[in-house]
Amino acid sequence: MKRTCPECKGKGYQVLSYKICEDCHGTGVKSQLNVKDHVKGISSQARERFELDEEQEVPCSTCKGKGEIEVRETCTECSGEGEINQCRKCGKPIKSGDYCPDCQEEKPVVYILPGNAEVEDVELGGNYKGTISRVENYGVFVSLAKNLYGLLRTSSSTKGKGDEIIVKVTGAKQRRGELEITSSKVKDNYELVKVKRNIARTRIGDITTKSMGKTVRLVGEIIQIQQTSGPTIFTVSDETGTTWAAAFDQPGIRVYPHLNMGNIVEVTGEVSLHSGKIQIESESIERLHGPESQEARQRIDEAIDKKAEPEEIEFLIESRVLNDLKEPMRRAAKAIRRAVLDGRSILVRHHADADGICAGVAIEKAVVPLLKDMNNSNDAEWHFFKRAPSKAPFYELEDVVKDLSFALEDLERHGQKLPLLVLMDNGSTEEDILALMKVKIYDIEVVVVDHHYPGLVEDGKVAVDEYVDVHVNPYLVGGDSNITAGALAVELAGMINPEVKDRLLHLPGIAAVGDHARSEEAEKYIQIAAEKGYDADDLEKVASSIDFEAFYLRFMNGRGIIDTILGLGNREKHQKLVDALYKELHKRVEWQLKAAMPNLKTQKLENGIIFSVLDVEKYAHKFTFPAPGKTCGYVHDQMVQKYGEEVPIITLAYGPDFGVIRATDAVNEIFGFNLNTIISKLMVEIPEAGVDGGGHECAGSLKFVEGLSKEVLQGFAREVVALKK
Repeated sequence: MKRTCPECKGKGYQVLSYKICEDCHGTGVKSQLNVKDHVKGISSQARERFELDEEQEVPCSTCKGKGEIEVRETCTECSGEGEINQCRKCGKPIKSGDYCPDCQEEKPVVYILPGNAEVEDVELGGNYKGTISRVENYGVFVSLAKNLYGLLRTSSSTKGKGDEIIVKVTGAKQRRGELEITSSKVKDNYELVKVKRNIARTRIGDITTKSMGKTVRLVGEIIQIQQTSGPTIFTVSDETGTTWAAAFDQPGIRVYPHLNMGNIVEVTGEVSLHSGKIQIESESIERLHGPESQEARQRIDEAIDKKAEPEEIEFLIESRVLNDLKEPMRRAAKAIRRAVLDGRSILVRHHADADGICAGVAIEKAVVPLLKDMNNSNDAEWHFFKRAPSKAPFYELEDVVKDLSFALEDLERHGQKLPLLVLMDNGSTEEDILALMKVKIYDIEVVVVDHHYPGLVEDGKVAVDEYVDVHVNPYLVGGDSNITAGALAVELAGMINPEVKDRLLHLPGIAAVGDHARSEEAEKYIQIAAEKGYDADDLEKVASSIDFEAFYLRFMNGRGIIDTILGLGNREKHQKLVDALYKELHKRVEWQLKAAMPNLKTQKLENGIIFSVLDVEKYAHKFTFPAPGKTCGYVHDQMVQKYGEEVPIITLAYGPDFGVIRATDAVNEIFGFNLNTIISKLMVEIPEAGVDGGGHECAGSLKFVEGLSKEVLQGFAREVVALKK
């Protein structure tokens, strides 16, 4: 009879002592959520969005607010199981059975052999339960295991085929598997004991096609459980590899319902081949506890950590910024590879423009082949990898609510581990902080690969770094936004899975053209794309087609369509689709410009800046492509064509409660123009307007309350007029 262990109170461990928590230095609080200390480098107006109570504290996630960490050892009383077995009659602790030796009634023992038992597992003179497999006039054939049988000679048996029967084994013949059996005197009131084979542990990596038909014993961690119409498939991983154990029972009914993902188990079964992949037809799957479990987990963890290390590869181009980013990129690649090996799903969130989509697709193409190799299910790439676009160039609340809801639902319903969150072309700015705070409440690991302006950089750190585990951004090493997220993602994809690198060579060029990047790195990536057959016009067409299609895809990832547009599928279909999309978007852009350009107000300021303003609420078509942001971009391009890229040009398109800004690099180079700095000033000057927004130095958006639109827009214009060389 099982009961909770009195020594460890069911925990399975005992506390030896306590040590001070290193993460919070014994305070029990990892970070003070007051406006002054919590979000460094953020303007006071921006802090107000977080609505943080100055007295509110977040308990340290490591010590759970205690300030101390327990030093534990496995409970010796229950061997880590949390329960002890006691005699039903006197309550004395016992190792097995229902009664202690003093209370035990003498019962005969009847053994049940495992299905893979061999002759050496049989004890002569023992009583065994078997199944009648054939009935003849001279007796019945009794099967004790898959390869063990005997003939019970009798002429008066009342049992038929399939019935259970107890027999006594008296000998074994020379022929393998044939036993000598007689009738057993045991009829009822006996103790049934399952025989466990003593098989040496086999490492998963040592199982090959030469192992077919052999019985093996594995010790590993369950990283996936898949219920099929036939067997339940357990994906099991040890320090050398991953395999699948099929547990057969009634169709649609989960076998071993007490087992969950993350459990350390012992699997015994026969090696077989299914759909071209090796799997184990399990005879038994038992959860391990105590030291054996801890030793296996440590062994697996160390091996996975080693496997997750990315390969050393050369970047596609020479760049000081990329070289300085190599270490954080290596850590990002390791985090993604480790998630695959750990059986965690990966959620990629990216901005829904050409750069962001190139970034998300690059990671997708690197990860999906690894998932297919790791998992027996054909649906693994859909269950364990999700790519989702975000309309905003930051991780907004609408996105995080969806992501957390789905992740927690998968955890509750399917026992699936919480995902690794990878943010591409967003995640670096102050606007991302609130969403990331929500994510970190659930201890979800976050990787950010972005090139947006992250705010004040101090000692290589920015405000958002408190909420992310790995942060890759050119600004952190003295670079800028002209190395695009798409380029960073392709270099990262090469670290994750070097085999896909050649397939993605043209994506950085598409991202550079789509994001109007101007840098030596951008030119080098464009040249690589040209060597693959994509000239400047091709890159511009593909980037524009991606933006056009993204407008209609909205929150769908459009995997198949996007692959075709990016040239990752059939090349003939790629050319036809891009031509069709580009022709249609060109027609729509011209239609929009015919309405917008006559109403564009342009003037040359005293400081030499050409400043253009357009009311897109009145003088642009709504709810169609191009949207206000793209409309501003196309209008700005018209002004650049007219005056030249070297001229300082700023274009502002505004509506009732928003503004979209585009500027040439010359404005930044000559005047030090930074849209994010101006927005911070407006927050201070007009706090009642609820000013928000940001983006790159020369491209971004501005949001405010409609009633104060005039004051905000005039304030922005004053900042532009006040710019000095």
